[in-house]
Amino acid sequence: MNNPIYLRAQPIRLAIFDVDGVMTDGSLFFSDDGKEYKAFNSLDGHGLKMLKQTGVEIAIITARNSSLVAHRAKNLGIHHLYQGVDNKLIAYQDLIAKLNLQPEQTAYMGDDVIDLPILIRCGLAISVPAAPPEVQRYAHIVTRREGGRGAVREACEFIMRAQNTYADLLAQYLK
Repeated sequence: MNNPIYLRAQPIRLAIFDVDGVMTDGSLFFSDDGKEYKAFNSLDGHGLKMLKQTGVEIAIITARNSSLVAHRAKNLGIHHLYQGVDNKLIAYQDLIAKLNLQPEQTAYMGDDVIDLPILIRCGLAISVPAAPPEVQRYAHIVTRREGGRGAVREACEFIMRAQNTYADLLAQYLK
């Protein structure tokens, strides 16, 4: 397919995701004793596992620190986890240097202005409908689904379809 966005997705070897507003709906729940709670979408989780199965590395870069995110990353087999990051660009540059990748080989999914330094540099910039217009303006894709409600799965499937890996992966479930 000659869709220019599909062409951007074809060389992707690393997909990086923000957490709040992307992997979750952005709500932060705290108990009286200060414990934090987040809700993750199981469809998103399986989409990440499928994308990883096709050979695309998965990473998380988030400004917040959360044991819940560390647990979720471990559960999904995500080894590249950057938490408590004030300057996401530094984490991004560190990560692509470690993996010996060029920016055009990376996709990033974010939802707020803190994500712009990566969104404007990566090969495939993805955002969600609730993102501010200033962020959506720099996204190559704005998902139909909201953060925490299947947006990550939609992004993963887009990359797999562009790389012609989705049909083969899906065939495993149709046997």
